[in-house]
Amino acid sequence: MPPWLPRAMMLAMWILTAFGIALWLFLRLQNLIVLLLISLFLALALEPAVNWLHRHRWPRGPATGAVMLLVMVLVVAFFSLLGSMLVGQVLAFASEVPAMIRAALHWVNTTFDTTYSPTTLLNEISSASGVVEQYASAIADNVWGAGTTVMVLLFNGLAIALFTFYLCADGPRFRRVICSVLPPRTQRETLRAWEIAIEKTGGYLYSRALLALICSGAHYAVLVVLDIPFAFALALWVGVLSQFIPTVGTYIGGAVPVLVALLVGVWPAVWVLVFVIVYQQFENYLLQPRITAKTLDMHPAVAFGSVLAGVAILDAPGALLALPMGASLQAFLSTYIRRYEVEEHHLLSAARAGEGPTADTGEAGDGGTPPGDDSGPGNDSGGDGGNATGTGERPGPTPPPQD
Repeated sequence: MPPWLPRAMMLAMWILTAFGIALWLFLRLQNLIVLLLISLFLALALEPAVNWLHRHRWPRGPATGAVMLLVMVLVVAFFSLLGSMLVGQVLAFASEVPAMIRAALHWVNTTFDTTYSPTTLLNEISSASGVVEQYASAIADNVWGAGTTVMVLLFNGLAIALFTFYLCADGPRFRRVICSVLPPRTQRETLRAWEIAIEKTGGYLYSRALLALICSGAHYAVLVVLDIPFAFALALWVGVLSQFIPTVGTYIGGAVPVLVALLVGVWPAVWVLVFVIVYQQFENYLLQPRITAKTLDMHPAVAFGSVLAGVAILDAPGALLALPMGASLQAFLSTYIRRYEVEEHHLLSAARAGEGPTADTGEAGDGGTPPGDDSGPGNDSGGDGGNATGTGERPGPTPPPQD
């Protein structure tokens, strides 16, 4: 037996044991890890406001408490208003369902020459409502399970609030403790990554709130003009959903207003559908790039893929954390990616549409960089003053030979 084999077997056994213990701890602490990730996201989102108050001579503890209290008041007021309005509008909608069904059946019978009877449809609805009542009674019988779920949600909410407060109030001390066990170069990179995460997460939260407000206001105005019932609740639904699900969120959220408008009439539903499509294009190409240019500069397809990946990994919390984490990672890695001059090719003509003939060629032109000028961005000479390898610089003209 070779002398190194027993040591290799022992090392492999210890590695497998450590991996098994780490996996067991991860499975046991998975809920705690998710709570810590959500708390870290909220702390990063609140830190710009806390830092602003701290610069105005507020201690970090009271500043964090004031910002968290303001956010909690706004969230409670939002859900109270939305809940009361939704309950009232749902009850009003339930009272109008028979009249809407009769109008819809009359339009179907008139348009398609059918003879559907409201009585048959109401009997089917009654049988379906009986099934719903059975499910409702089954849920009501399981009061203990519902109470336990509420207690778990309350405990998780308090844990998230506590972790968020300490991560935000003691943020400088927490970062100092982490940096104390790292070498100086790694300390700089860690603090740079932390700064990018604060900027991207805070910008994500504020830009999404602004986009949701604009989207809700625009849809509310259109629904009121078209005399669609439950305009406020429907507009709020579209505005919130469209910002948490990029690119297709407006279409998913807009399906509900279209269905409600269809009960009013065909043409109102068509106009609502047209507005949803037009507003999505307006938001994607004009509004969103201006608002999120410095906060969440991600391609819509990449953003949508990030949300799907976040949901697959962490379920609902992953959808909330995916975009700011992806934007922070993209911004951090972009500082270490070396870019080169792009050669001319017909496959790149679409990407260069609208650019001047000297946009990326480095040739002299209107406002361009003259050849051989290495003072512009991207012309990294590597610090040796003469090495132009891999920098995209072009060699100057060869001087004539001297006699």
